[in-house]
Amino acid sequence: MTLQAGPLVTIGLPIYNAEATLADAISSIINQSYTNWELLLLDDGSVDGGAEIAAAFPDQRIRWISDGNNRGISYRLNQAVELARGEYFCRMDADDICFPQRLEKQLAFLEANHAIDLVAAAVLTFDTQGAVKGVVSVAASHETICRKPWNGFHFPHPTWFGRINWFRQYKYNSAADGAEDQWLLYSTYQSSTFAGLSDVLLGYRDDRNSFKKLLNRRLSFWRSIGWEACRRARLADFAKVSLVQPMKIAADFLHVRFGIARLRNQQQAVDVALLDIWEEVLVVVKKTREEKI
Repeated sequence: MTLQAGPLVTIGLPIYNAEATLADAISSIINQSYTNWELLLLDDGSVDGGAEIAAAFPDQRIRWISDGNNRGISYRLNQAVELARGEYFCRMDADDICFPQRLEKQLAFLEANHAIDLVAAAVLTFDTQGAVKGVVSVAASHETICRKPWNGFHFPHPTWFGRINWFRQYKYNSAADGAEDQWLLYSTYQSSTFAGLSDVLLGYRDDRNSFKKLLNRRLSFWRSIGWEACRRARLADFAKVSLVQPMKIAADFLHVRFGIARLRNQQQAVDVALLDIWEEVLVVVKKTREEKI
């Protein structure tokens, strides 16, 4: 791939009090095999040392953007899209870690498949102590991804990589924060085309051990999708959402309180080869972080 006059890929990374994990996230971008990118670090009113951590990476491709206000993730993602100079927009969170070939593989896929608007990828999940938990896969086809829109889209938000024009046409909705990705997919799936890669391209920090957090996310989904279903006169979807979400909340409670996980979506086991790759990723990220911090 030939380098452009400006970055071909813009990575939007919202930040809120993420000083404990931000250096690893940035390091994983620094070590990407594809290099023609810009990284927008969008601070959302943090009161920790995130700005100092970002400043430790003196790379002209990295921009720190802060107005001192707390506006929420949707506002910051829309801001990133407006500021983006790339033709493609890539999502990432401040507590996740990219595998080195993430940008290269997702960019190659979109450049080879012009009808696709947005692509996601499989993720390896790990807990706050760093222990690997499993793999969350993603379906390949739009039809499978969108088979039950009222039940949610298994399409990991931190792995989204899409055409900038799609993000500028379809903006995030701050009223849906907490389920902003699901609302955007639900609002656009009939006029867009999504795809998923089987490659594991992101390490996702899974902190869903708090029932309160799980409950808030379920309620955000229920409220956002239910309202959008009514607005679009998809009354069958509204009825299904209202039936299924209470059962999912009950399953979350049983999982957190009693360790009963069989009622929830199961993650796949991580094979030895992937574990070895993950360990190599962590070694490289740690080395980069320690050189900067």
